[in-house]
Amino acid sequence: MEDNLKDADARSTKIDALGVESGQQVAEYVNVSAHAVDKDSWQQVGLLMVTGFNCAYVLSFSNLMLVPLGWAWGLTVLVVMAAFAFYANWLLAEFHIIDDHRFIRYRDIMDYVFGRRLYYTTWILQFVTLLLVNMGFVLLGGRALKEINSEFSSSPVRLQMFLTITGFAYFIFANLVPSMSAMRNWLATSAILTIIYDVILFVILVKDGCANKNKDYNISGSKVDKFFNAFGAIAAILVCNTCGLLPEMQSTLRKPAVSNMRKALSLQFTLGLAIYYGVSIVGYWAYGSSVSDYLPKELSGPKWAKVLINSTAFLQSIVSQHMFIAPIHEALDTKFLSLEESMFSRENLIRRFLLRALVFGINTFVAALFPFMGDFVNLFGSFALFPLTFVFPSMIFVKVKGKSARRAEKAWHCAIIVISSLLSVVTTAAAIRLIISNARKYRFFADT
Repeated sequence: MEDNLKDADARSTKIDALGVESGQQVAEYVNVSAHAVDKDSWQQVGLLMVTGFNCAYVLSFSNLMLVPLGWAWGLTVLVVMAAFAFYANWLLAEFHIIDDHRFIRYRDIMDYVFGRRLYYTTWILQFVTLLLVNMGFVLLGGRALKEINSEFSSSPVRLQMFLTITGFAYFIFANLVPSMSAMRNWLATSAILTIIYDVILFVILVKDGCANKNKDYNISGSKVDKFFNAFGAIAAILVCNTCGLLPEMQSTLRKPAVSNMRKALSLQFTLGLAIYYGVSIVGYWAYGSSVSDYLPKELSGPKWAKVLINSTAFLQSIVSQHMFIAPIHEALDTKFLSLEESMFSRENLIRRFLLRALVFGINTFVAALFPFMGDFVNLFGSFALFPLTFVFPSMIFVKVKGKSARRAEKAWHCAIIVISSLLSVVTTAAAIRLIISNARKYRFFADT
């Protein structure tokens, strides 16, 4: 690991002012960033995670998580995946600092421990995940606006029009709020919108569930369909519990970063998980196997409630999506902005405007081409999040602590690596199979 230490020193600096936004004093060796580091409280990051996961995107997962599994297997897998995701993130938080080096990016940890090949592998997996998550948010916002439009007009407007509006709204927010740390002033608004959405949605779900006496919970399809759909559901459940960017969120925390990150994780996996699991379970109970992949579409009304729910879903998604896309903004800003100037200098404003336009322009265009919300959830959950959440943290543990760890600990982590890798392969195959099936059925510019 000494060679990796020298390489890391060559790419990092022991500096006083980190980047152009922070203005904070840092003591460890860190990689230079255009965004703030070592600045936020654990309460802020915890609230960021709770509101980020408790968005209408995740709260519409009844169709993805429970319909393919049914009650018994569905609830069992919900509990197991949440427990393992919490454990894996808890473990990864410890490796934020290794050999007095503070790593503010996941790929930098993998670079230091395993070399450049794993650096680029992690970079690809993270960026694919974050772009697909953002694509899902664009689809969510478009669906919410389309539902609002349908309440006031009988003339259908193509979904692509609403996706364009959503992408533009995200683009404006990304310019006003340049980094993840800068979201602190918007978290209260996001929390209020989340509460409004959750309360009204829950009340209508209970009303509809009590009125619906013919709920069907049977799992449809052939044996092959049931097999692949079940593994797709496992991938969707993983998406509900993690995002593959924990070191990037942890980088914003003030010291002690490890214990503060674990406090934030505890808040997410108690209060946060109770809300989005609870709404998803009630949604499945209310509508059974026919529940939509966008839960507000199922609601019986009244009209004002449906409009309010979809309005809060759209507005809250603007804040939530920024948490997931911020690491991509950070990478581009660090590469292309002038770090000697202020984040809001004229030159950096122009550069940031063009970079954000590129990201959201491409992502909105791709989302409009392939508007299969559930398919994207399954794909990035299987292809990227299994390695990022389970495989890599255990690999780091074996590499960093292998000599001092007990034999049982090493065997445990080796088992996690093997089983998670196999699950990643199977769930990826299931996601690709679903995308191909839906692509054959879909008509571009259809009124969906």
